[in-house]
Amino acid sequence: MKNTYVLILAGGIGSRFWPKSRNNFPKQFIDILGTGKSLLQLTFERFSELCPPENIYILSNDQYAGLIAQQLPELPVSNIIAEPTRNNTAPCIAYASFKIADLNPEANIIVAPSDQLILKEDIFLEKIRIALDGADKDDRLFTLGISPSRPDTGYGYIKYNPTTSGEIHQVIQFLEKPNLEKAKEFVASGDYLWNAGIFVWNVKSILKALEIHAPEIYDLFNKGKVFYNTEGEKDFIKEYYPLSPNISIDYAIMEKADNVYTVPGDFGWSDLGTWASLYEVLDKDQYNNVFSGHRVNLAETENCMVQIPKDKVAVIKGLNDYIVVDDGKILLIYPKALEQEIKAVSNNVIEVCGNDFS
Repeated sequence: MKNTYVLILAGGIGSRFWPKSRNNFPKQFIDILGTGKSLLQLTFERFSELCPPENIYILSNDQYAGLIAQQLPELPVSNIIAEPTRNNTAPCIAYASFKIADLNPEANIIVAPSDQLILKEDIFLEKIRIALDGADKDDRLFTLGISPSRPDTGYGYIKYNPTTSGEIHQVIQFLEKPNLEKAKEFVASGDYLWNAGIFVWNVKSILKALEIHAPEIYDLFNKGKVFYNTEGEKDFIKEYYPLSPNISIDYAIMEKADNVYTVPGDFGWSDLGTWASLYEVLDKDQYNNVFSGHRVNLAETENCMVQIPKDKVAVIKGLNDYIVVDDGKILLIYPKALEQEIKAVSNNVIEVCGNDFS
């Protein structure tokens, strides 16, 4: 456990969960599952099974540092890595990797989003341990792959070699979100997994991969080696971090490297990327409605997602397949089938009404 470190990515703004998720309080900080804990808190608890709090780092934006400290009081404040600019996942992972390498050159690192749902945590942790063991022994970059249950067009896919024995399989190719016909082909072939964006590697392996495949990022953060974990780190990052390219770790490393492997699994995963994906995993009443709030009176209403404040009463009749969300300031009533429009709708509302609605 002493060599296991976790990087939890918590800098997103969750625009597809608008209006519940807002720029100043995005979805990773919300109790969106109705458990009494935010997605970030649930993620932190999950990985606390693998390592102590001092080995867990939260990668986020300056804007959310206070929220993180408030929600995770057991986390050392120095473990909140708050980037000064939003430059996607590759720069923040590189920065954290250099920082951890300075502390422990033998470190094995898990990288995971803060806003995913894992229903079968025991199986999930078992798969993580398999990847950790593999990363510790060889120069390999691991990604967890999800066995697809349906031809979903909302996820990226991993093509892998399923015929190799054991739990570890070589990745052949990463693919972007497909159309429905392609997704059906992927699932029927048995050669594809959903890409969960959960990675495991040794710190030496990721720094080597950055040096080979993303030298601009490597060279930039390598300049700060003498400053990491010292008083000079903050000033270095403030000056140099904004110079890093805006690129994801997938594009910068995973799609280029030839030493990428996957550990497939089915552990009740959802990326909770949209209201519909949240609707799918929550308990439903006899009419397939999902609701949370103080009180909801539904009549002739089916297949709806309803979230209202605890101090309000909702009376709804005659809706089918709708999202109803009241955050106290904004009321959204929108067809579930058209939820991909919500991001554009929120942008329009902000443009017309101002940033108070962002």
